[in-house]
Amino acid sequence: MGRPRSPLISREAATSAALDVIDETGLDNFSLGLVAKRMNVKAPSLYYHFTDKAEILAEVARFILLDTGYDESAEGTWEERTIELCVETRRALLKHPQAAALILQFFPRHLLLDSYEHAVAGYPQTRSLHMVILEGIEKLTFGDALFEAAARAKGVPAMPAIDPEKYPNLAQSVAANTMNDEQVFTEALRMFFAGVRVRTAELQD
Repeated sequence: MGRPRSPLISREAATSAALDVIDETGLDNFSLGLVAKRMNVKAPSLYYHFTDKAEILAEVARFILLDTGYDESAEGTWEERTIELCVETRRALLKHPQAAALILQFFPRHLLLDSYEHAVAGYPQTRSLHMVILEGIEKLTFGDALFEAAARAKGVPAMPAIDPEKYPNLAQSVAANTMNDEQVFTEALRMFFAGVRVRTAELQD
């Protein structure tokens, strides 16, 4: 299919419309035809900016990931700044639970290199652990967000109802928890950082 000679729409507008379509209809039902219909244009107009469906979905993933309220100039320890970044990233993904899975398929890591550079500059001086720290932070953040997003997209609770007779220990643990999902996530990060401090001290001895 040939591209139109001049752009009828912008790349940003098409990306926003694509995300709206996914939010409303789900990722499985997404099509360029629905995006074009939402924008009141013909589908070929989209091919001025995107070669195919995969490219526009990759752009949606990029948009979601970069749409955070994190301020890189924020004060505080590296742990406090990292927690703020992770919480904001989690919130960004959960704004669009139907589209969050795109992060797995089109993880735009190359877009995060500036953020990585800024982050590792504040890590503990044991540089041999920096990639371990980075991997741990990412897996905690994206794993937690994607589990929660999948539950929201299906309209089910992230933790199902627990039968106390069949699972007595788990039921007691769930009942004892007083934190909401975001607070549980934040506490998990703090526990991870506590482990980083211990391991860093061991390697420095």
